[in-house]
Amino acid sequence: MSEERSLNFLEQIVEEDLASGKNGGRVLTRFPPEPNGYLHIGHAKSIVLNFGLAQKYNGKTNLRFDDTNPVTEDTEYVDSIKEDIRWLGFEWEKELYASDYFEQLYQYAVALIKKGLAYVEDATAEEIAAMKGTPTTPGTNSPCRSRSVEENLDLFERMRKGEFKDGEKTLRAKIDMAAPNMHMRDPLMYRIKHAHHHRTGDKWCIYPMYDFAHGQSDSIENITHSVCTLEFIPHRPLYDWFIQELDIFPSHQYEFARLNLNYTVMSKRKLKQLVEEGHVSGWDDPRMPTISGLRRRGYTAASIRSLCERVGIQKRDNIIEYSLLEFCIREELNRTANRAMAVLDPVKLVITNYPEGQVEELEAENNPEDPNSGSRKLPFSNTLYIEREDFMENPPKKYFRLGPGMMVRLKNAYIIKGESVDKDADGNITTIYATYLPESKSGGDHSGMTVKGTIHWVSAAHAATAEVRMYDRLFTVENPASEEGDFKSFINKDSLQVISNAFVEPGLLQAKPGDRFQFMRKGYFSVDPDTTSEKIVFNRTVTLKDAWAKETAKAK
Repeated sequence: MSEERSLNFLEQIVEEDLASGKNGGRVLTRFPPEPNGYLHIGHAKSIVLNFGLAQKYNGKTNLRFDDTNPVTEDTEYVDSIKEDIRWLGFEWEKELYASDYFEQLYQYAVALIKKGLAYVEDATAEEIAAMKGTPTTPGTNSPCRSRSVEENLDLFERMRKGEFKDGEKTLRAKIDMAAPNMHMRDPLMYRIKHAHHHRTGDKWCIYPMYDFAHGQSDSIENITHSVCTLEFIPHRPLYDWFIQELDIFPSHQYEFARLNLNYTVMSKRKLKQLVEEGHVSGWDDPRMPTISGLRRRGYTAASIRSLCERVGIQKRDNIIEYSLLEFCIREELNRTANRAMAVLDPVKLVITNYPEGQVEELEAENNPEDPNSGSRKLPFSNTLYIEREDFMENPPKKYFRLGPGMMVRLKNAYIIKGESVDKDADGNITTIYATYLPESKSGGDHSGMTVKGTIHWVSAAHAATAEVRMYDRLFTVENPASEEGDFKSFINKDSLQVISNAFVEPGLLQAKPGDRFQFMRKGYFSVDPDTTSEKIVFNRTVTLKDAWAKETAKAK
């Protein structure tokens, strides 16, 4: 009997709320991304949490785009966010936008001005920052703080009408310039931005700040549990203050630890730099920690959900090992991915005593971990390709692959014995010659015929040519953002190696983008969208074993 998982602190809160009848027994969460970039795996944790929490307690989740900054936002990002959420396996109750509430937020601001709790500021951003003081010294009141309600209402209306330039005026809440929490020292509520908005066009030239738009949007939607990451803890008193002073539905904010992954960066600003400066091919580059990049690399939605569940919900930030993400996809693909043979660094092998021109169709299991996966036919002939590393002229001890006089089994086929080689003018081996044991066919009765090594192969006459993109971690250090200097100086120059002429078994020509395979002895690979009828392209999703574990141990 499996032990039940204990409740995380958010589930405990929800269960207490439901038991007490709070919010009428409703659970309504929201996922509120800003459409200024593609979602990354850190957002995946928030998605799994918000949608999962609602699902568990028969609730619902809204998707609300925090589109209050027209300069950085785009419908491209809106569309990509929706695609990523659906791909992860979730569907939202309502698709909403903070811009849906611009008029209502404006009226909320007017209400605060009328209560003497907001004023129009003339100072520049630099002057406002200087007024705020420091965490250990109180701020100083702005001369504008004493403006009359009537003057503030007039100026705020003129801000809306576009009478002022960007940065010329702002609207600030009037709270306490000596508050220990810097966020409570007369924070900005509105700024002027004469910029085209992706949904409202040129209707507005003033836009609410995050701290003013966010809590009020939660309240307008009657969100019962507003779940944010830990960096928003200092913002919570302001969230509560606005709701209290406006006397609107009391949404409440709860904070959890975000998902931080080593060997990458999780800042949208930094990810955007990588894209715009050409260090990667785009937001969906398979080396990126974006959900679209992971999907293109061959990660599954289930493997990402599994990572989020394994990491759990904590109240303290920590950094998750990239190897745990790799473990999650290995575990799944070992069960679900069909096996295939692919030779990435080919050298020709001629079996001299196998009849020339003869072709056998050999039987091979698709996936030994899945008894229902069936089998496939593999063409076998006297001329094959094998991996160059699987043959050595002068092998060391405990080398159990092919060499002169050495025997090895060809997977699903026969035992062969190395005989001789041809070389080019530079001494590189061009052809290996071997003989085979006809009575050693796989699946037959060949008692007494045992060898220590098994290698993979493809028939030269039947092999399909493929491009294989060997992806690895994008950075060489565990936390590139925290290192001294430019984080881009730690980019792994070997994070992508392209093999343009690999050979794969012919059945893979039928594979479609997104199909996943285990290339025997090589790793897990996924068909890339760049695949055409003329060329099939594979991305390495992950190696068979953690290739970095040994290197990390050495470094320590």
